[in-house]
Amino acid sequence: MTALEPRTGAAPPGGPDRPSEAERDQALGMLRAGAGSGRLSHDTFIHRMELVLAARSRAELDAVLADLPADGPLGRLLLRTVGRVSSFTVRLRDAWRRERLPGLTLPQPGGHPLRIGRAPGSDLRLSDISVSRAHAELRRDADGWVLHDLGSTNGTHVNGRRVTGSTPVRPGDLVAFGSLAFRLAAG
Repeated sequence: MTALEPRTGAAPPGGPDRPSEAERDQALGMLRAGAGSGRLSHDTFIHRMELVLAARSRAELDAVLADLPADGPLGRLLLRTVGRVSSFTVRLRDAWRRERLPGLTLPQPGGHPLRIGRAPGSDLRLSDISVSRAHAELRRDADGWVLHDLGSTNGTHVNGRRVTGSTPVRPGDLVAFGSLAFRLAAG
């Protein structure tokens, strides 16, 4: 059940079932690996380390390590598989969320900029407390569309990254003004 190597040779001093120093060192190494990989908290690591050092039998060592997977190809494969499944569910949730966001039509070339904010004179008035009165401006220039944050308190984000100043945007980008998110669409 654990990755402790079987004993060979004569019984260690203190009894036939008493763990050797090498077995204790191996058990401590497994605990360090468990703490390093985030499987054990610091307090749990300290407590289990004390149990390993005080163990009077091999069974006590096995009990301390029973819930830690043995390092090796199978353990690494299991961790990698769990990581991939977790990242897939995150990507799936993000894709689902992205398609359900309301669309925000990009301004036409030569048109006036689209002012976004909570103020009554805004072209896109968002009455959410997380949106600043003059939050952002979306305009078309010679190179394409540009989103400019106007010093908003809660920030303007494009594809999850906060905008400071201006940044180019294109159809399909996710934009957020405070806590309100939209998917940009071509007009």
